[in-house]
Amino acid sequence: MAGNFGDSMQRRNDASVAEHRQDAENTVGRNPHPDFAKVQASRPDWRHEESWHFTKTIDPDWKLGRGANDGGESLKKKHVEIDPYEDGRPAVFNYKLLISAIIPRPIGFVSTTSKDGRSTNLAPFSYTQVINHDPPLFIIGFAGGFSNAKDTLANLADTKECTINIISEHFLEAANASSINAPHGISEWALCGLTPAPCTDVKCSRVKEAVFSVEGKLFSTQEFESRATPGKKSGVLAIVEGTRFWVREDALNEDRNLIDPAVLRPMSRLGGIMYGRTVEGCELPRPDYEEKKREGETGGLIKEKVEGQ
Repeated sequence: MAGNFGDSMQRRNDASVAEHRQDAENTVGRNPHPDFAKVQASRPDWRHEESWHFTKTIDPDWKLGRGANDGGESLKKKHVEIDPYEDGRPAVFNYKLLISAIIPRPIGFVSTTSKDGRSTNLAPFSYTQVINHDPPLFIIGFAGGFSNAKDTLANLADTKECTINIISEHFLEAANASSINAPHGISEWALCGLTPAPCTDVKCSRVKEAVFSVEGKLFSTQEFESRATPGKKSGVLAIVEGTRFWVREDALNEDRNLIDPAVLRPMSRLGGIMYGRTVEGCELPRPDYEEKKREGETGGLIKEKVEGQ
């Protein structure tokens, strides 16, 4: 279980926290546009009529052993080898590379409350994922260590509670606004205009506009040390156990075990300042070995595993 480190954390004063956040954003340089408003104005309008739908896969007639469906085009391309710790390579380069490569990423919209209950916090985290169902376990990754923890991590460490909300299209702008580098003590709830809703097992609020929310209790944490700058704490992994789920009624099936993507309409995180929509899907059943063998698809493909392959 998580250690009792929260009460002894050294908190930065308001000015230094805001300065740290702004410095970090400037260092990362996620926004590639000098004038984003101008770039935004040049783009097509959001397609509200884009509804969730299924498509076929690229090659519905694909058979075992065929490999990629691009006719070998990808094999003609060359690769560049990158050592993440090569001389002169800043750690932020690895950050920018990884968030543009490991996509799409779910966004955990995390709500927390301070231990004294006087301060609340709401912030999006794209280092979020579900890792187990029994018990329901979720991970959230935080940049930096405990000694300079931002509000969400500090509150989670102190209270051992949070809610994780999934961001949908209908409150994308509001969710993004909650990431603003406001000084400590300024409410993200007020700045983004979203609605806090009561929970059952935790004191912090869930986002009422969210189609799916999880009440969670801190299960454990792990702090990481930088490879590029030994001695510097570069990140914290928090494992959260879900204790209660909240699902909007019109998104849930009768058995209460499936959520309709057409209602959830989740937003994902891409590289830089990009978000992704999920408006179409395709289905692929998991192949059954004996069935494929009976159909003759495994002919000539049955080989013993070889080390390295």
